[in-house]
Amino acid sequence: MAKRIIDPGKFAYFEGNYVPIEQANVSILTHSFNYGTALFEGIRGYYRQDDGQILIFRLQEHVERLVRNFNILCMDIPETREDIARICVELVKRSGFKEGVYIRPIAYKSERSLGPKLHDVESSFCCWIMKLGDYVDISAGLDCCVTSWRRLPDNAIPSRAKTVGSYINSSLASSEAKQNGFDEAIFLREDGTVSEGSAMNLFMVIDGKLVTSPPTADILVGITRNTVMELASKELGLTVVERPIARTELYVCDELFFTGTGAQVAPVRSVDRRNVGNGEPGAVSKKLQDLYFRVVQGAVPKYAHWCTPVY
Repeated sequence: MAKRIIDPGKFAYFEGNYVPIEQANVSILTHSFNYGTALFEGIRGYYRQDDGQILIFRLQEHVERLVRNFNILCMDIPETREDIARICVELVKRSGFKEGVYIRPIAYKSERSLGPKLHDVESSFCCWIMKLGDYVDISAGLDCCVTSWRRLPDNAIPSRAKTVGSYINSSLASSEAKQNGFDEAIFLREDGTVSEGSAMNLFMVIDGKLVTSPPTADILVGITRNTVMELASKELGLTVVERPIARTELYVCDELFFTGTGAQVAPVRSVDRRNVGNGEPGAVSKKLQDLYFRVVQGAVPKYAHWCTPVY
């Protein structure tokens, strides 16, 4: 797989100011660099070609999740929710990009101190953006494997928070899958039930229902996950069920797909070299994918409030 080279905007938000991206540098002495004590969000902005607009998808929900999780890492920053949202919009505006973008707000332990702890360590906020197209193949379907690595349990490192350090777990699983010839990994929990992909949520279609792992299954409760659940229920009339999923259900379900800011809605065509359904993206997956892309482009008035215009 080709490397994803970062093509950032010209400016970042760093130490309370908008600065050239080259000046937004964190010291090697910083607590977060040494201990992984940082939280982040990944937010997409979709380019609408007919009027040159960029629409940031579910910006408020992403900001709310970031701030809510401050409590897990004992964080306190001067920027408010409103400030964070405004900074995200301003960076896209300053970039001048006329294509899809990815926004990365980060709250991190910025103190230059030693010791693996969370309390009484100063925190700061920064943000940068980059150009981003499709993160994975969303058309042909992905070939996946169940990784030998287990998903981190909530009582060890909580997956519900996008903590920088916890992505070692995702990296181990993703590299194992790719080095063995697969596109993506699927995590099991310690009890053997299905959690999610390496950095994306998982849905299956079985018995005419849309089924996904519950929030208690050591998953990130994804913004795209919530979006797809709502669209499936309200627009496609599907019954959506959150319940534990057994590994072998991945082999016998009718359809399977991932969701996430990066993955968007990405069908899976095989797991552990076994075809999912007929080995092609299924009808439900394609309907949800099509609806999702119309929504993020602001083409469905009912959900226009999910899209924040930049220009």
